[in-house]
Amino acid sequence: MSEIVDELNRLHRQVGTRQVEAGEARTVLLRRTYDAELTDVWDAVTSPERISRWFLPVSGEFKVGGRYQLEGNAGGEILECEEPTRLRVSWLYGPDPGFSEVEVRITPEGEERTVLELEHVAVVPDEFWDQFGPGAVGIGWDLGLLGLAMHLGGGGMSKEESEAWQLSDEGKAYATRSGELWGEAYTASGADGQVVAATTAATIAFYTGAGS
Repeated sequence: MSEIVDELNRLHRQVGTRQVEAGEARTVLLRRTYDAELTDVWDAVTSPERISRWFLPVSGEFKVGGRYQLEGNAGGEILECEEPTRLRVSWLYGPDPGFSEVEVRITPEGEERTVLELEHVAVVPDEFWDQFGPGAVGIGWDLGLLGLAMHLGGGGMSKEESEAWQLSDEGKAYATRSGELWGEAYTASGADGQVVAATTAATIAFYTGAGS
């Protein structure tokens, strides 16, 4: 369990809002330093073959203006790509996804360390945000960046192993602590304490199957 806590504590989390053409968007920001060269981190988050090893299988046309699709998950358009430091894509899921974008920013921190920032900006229906808060996507991104850390460290799990781990006691403990930390970030953004408690509990229950 201590290793889980250590991994989660390596992430900085921030919750906010931003005005976009579609209205007021919610934002979640994750920042993590990896013990890897910038070019290796960039390749890991842009190479389809490597993305399939630490996240999900992905297909598409991998150039600006091209479209991509993650297996069983989001898809969209590659909006901007400034190799090797910045990638912005639309992140669309479901029949009526609305506005949703993900931007990854990568900066060097010395020769062997790299800072990765991932920001997800989306116009979220009030009823969904009021029920689950930022942890709905935040826990998922925590899990994704855990996979990236394992991959960059020379390890990793297959899709089947990852799915089994998330259902294990250790995986549920990871999701629970992740949800609590997103609750803390939500509180830091100025959210009401009772709202934070309710949304955190609902999100953790969703990810761990508690109460189902």
